[in-house]
Amino acid sequence: MKLISSAERPALRELREEAFHLELRDDYSVPDEDDPFADWMRGVVDNSYMEPWTSVIWRVADQGKTVRRVLAVTEPHSLYVQWEYATTPVTQHAGEDTRWLPRHGLPPGLTFPADGNDWWLFDDRILAVGHFDNTGRVPGSELIEDSDVVAECVRVRDLLSASAVAHREYKP
Repeated sequence: MKLISSAERPALRELREEAFHLELRDDYSVPDEDDPFADWMRGVVDNSYMEPWTSVIWRVADQGKTVRRVLAVTEPHSLYVQWEYATTPVTQHAGEDTRWLPRHGLPPGLTFPADGNDWWLFDDRILAVGHFDNTGRVPGSELIEDSDVVAECVRVRDLLSASAVAHREYKP
């Protein structure tokens, strides 16, 4: 399996209509977030590290395209998810639609496609499946265009989106 970097993933600038991200982990250990997370743990809030992402979201939203995210989370939240929850208004303001789904609210018997890994779905045609190493970091994503796998991800996206709670209404 060939893994590509996040920079090589289908770019949002190439997006036709919609990108959807499913997050299934309670901690990500993303190197770019180590310092901002440590600052937040000390009570210092500086979301400037999010600027590259929020400017992409602003541009995509201004073009009438959609970026959605569902986070399936354990309650009570891990410290990382608490931090994600605290920073979500920044991405919401830029135009990202973020929804929360407590694990106890997952549909019974649901099997996640892509071996239970997180994934991005671009325009219901390209899937970028995140893979994690043994330290929890993401060495890259696997691109999948198989129509059966993509269709299953569309089905799961729709199912979870219908059950997930909009950020402004979710009270952990």
